[in-house]
Amino acid sequence: MERALARLEVDFAEHKRETRLILDALALPPVEQWKGQPPFIPNAAPGERVFAGGALCRQDSFRAPYFSYWTGRLGESLRYHRKLWEFVFIAQALWERGAVRAGARALGFGVGLEPLPAFFASHDVAVVATDLAVDGAVEMGWVETLQHAHGKDSLRRPLVCPDALFERNVSFRECDMNAVPADLVDFDFCWSACALEHLGSIEKGLAFIERSVECLKPGGWAVHTTELNLSSDVATVDHMETVLFRRRDLEALAQRLAAKGHRMAVIDWNPGDEPLDVYYDVPPYKPQPHVKVAFAGFATTSIGLIVQRGDQ
Repeated sequence: MERALARLEVDFAEHKRETRLILDALALPPVEQWKGQPPFIPNAAPGERVFAGGALCRQDSFRAPYFSYWTGRLGESLRYHRKLWEFVFIAQALWERGAVRAGARALGFGVGLEPLPAFFASHDVAVVATDLAVDGAVEMGWVETLQHAHGKDSLRRPLVCPDALFERNVSFRECDMNAVPADLVDFDFCWSACALEHLGSIEKGLAFIERSVECLKPGGWAVHTTELNLSSDVATVDHMETVLFRRRDLEALAQRLAAKGHRMAVIDWNPGDEPLDVYYDVPPYKPQPHVKVAFAGFATTSIGLIVQRGDQ
């Protein structure tokens, strides 16, 4: 009886959160605030010290000149969508740290069909792009939803990287992010875009970030994006196909990394307060606006993390 009552309390709490978010979702901002927006800024350039540390996806980022630059450079369409923000965050964070340079070695995890391998290759970076084996990807639903890289050719982006450079600089291999092969080492930087929240638990995601840093040369950079729970620093989603990290999980990760001699950049926890920052897209998710979303009764958005490997 007590166990049943406890289950009812959990279900009721989730129902209350879902109802609140659905009601919030009905307050869709006026279309002129987001449809056909943000405006594209021509002749823009990469920013300088845009991401001094980690950051949350916010509406104001999309209107910045650097955002237009990276959207065009990555061959994407400018729109209010947090997946685009993740690509821009990774590219900008690595660019401003001088990591994107000819002769560097890069390792991408769970790359799916993203444009980043082609972009890095276009700067003569040697890229090892990895994704889950096909059997595992089918089981997770990534193949059906066109979110899985089944080989090198699926990563070609001729408008981002000429074929000759792509062919020379990109290689592909299968990789389980829960069991990263020991021979993946000595990279100048590595990245993943919203992949580590699908590893089975919060702890597995944190352990992956630690493991990714071990793939780097001393001084190398790991840049990852994942899901942040905006609703609670206590209740969350764990041990599921998708998990939601809390602020306390990531602050504990910073301490774990520091104990090993690594440094995670301080995170700007400001979620923003503009119209699309306080609107939550609910399933089935829209093409836009999709800056903040509802998942399992929690509000969430993308967060970017930056870690530098220590000298050892």
